[in-house]
Amino acid sequence: MIRETFKHNPYRTEKIAHALLFSATVLVVLPVIFILWVIIQKGWSALSWEFLTAMPRNGMREGGIFPAIVGTVYLVVGTLIFSLPLGVFAAIYLTEYAKDNMLTRLVKLAIINLAGVPSVVYGLFGLGIFVMFLKFGSSILAGSLTLAIMVLPIIITTTREALDSVPQSFREVSLSLGVSKWQTIRYAVLPHALPGILTGVILAVSRAAGETAPILFTVAAFYLPHLPESIFDQAMALPYHLYVMSTQVPNVEVSVRYGTALVLLIMVLSMNILAMVVRARFRKRKKW
Repeated sequence: MIRETFKHNPYRTEKIAHALLFSATVLVVLPVIFILWVIIQKGWSALSWEFLTAMPRNGMREGGIFPAIVGTVYLVVGTLIFSLPLGVFAAIYLTEYAKDNMLTRLVKLAIINLAGVPSVVYGLFGLGIFVMFLKFGSSILAGSLTLAIMVLPIIITTTREALDSVPQSFREVSLSLGVSKWQTIRYAVLPHALPGILTGVILAVSRAAGETAPILFTVAAFYLPHLPESIFDQAMALPYHLYVMSTQVPNVEVSVRYGTALVLLIMVLSMNILAMVVRARFRKRKKW
């Protein structure tokens, strides 16, 4: 009876589907808005020029979070330096050059599975390989390499999807003109796949900037009243700084904790907005 009613009332079915989809969207958006509202409300009063540019004092109970901001920027930049070229080149090989056989299918499956590995496992891996075996010590270099390995599956997967989205006719026309395989990829495929690649960069930046477990083992310092001078120095980072202040430093004002979270949120959103603006410009150049 109900099935017959839906069959003869397609508009009613459309309204029900629309209501369900709208409800699902609201259930996703409302918690995010609530979290943002709480962080802004409780952390806005802590934001000041001194808070953003001063060194921490009195065991991080006074002063600012400038070393943590700089350390976070260093780690994000270092992560992209190591992960972006390697991830893009690996995706190009798997998509454009590698044959479709059992080995490549296993590699692709492994990459997908690596994206779901807990971050603490990457932290232990970085501790064993970069800190202890390669003797980089607890440093920006070790932390950046660890984060780079963690975000590599994201970059490779999104880049592969972006390359697959480029019509095959683009490749065929380019190859028919007598150009090489690499020239076809360089001039006929990559420019059109760039928006999708930047999507991977956005996801990688967001995860690298917000992770605590990997940097806890490889780079993060509890308290540094100065800036790092080389890639072999330790550094403070906003996620770990927020964790320490919330769990190990007594008598810290609530506004300072939420202010630190707000600064981290603003940094991540700013990087994402910049990448989205660049991505939007490249999308306008698409010819299909």
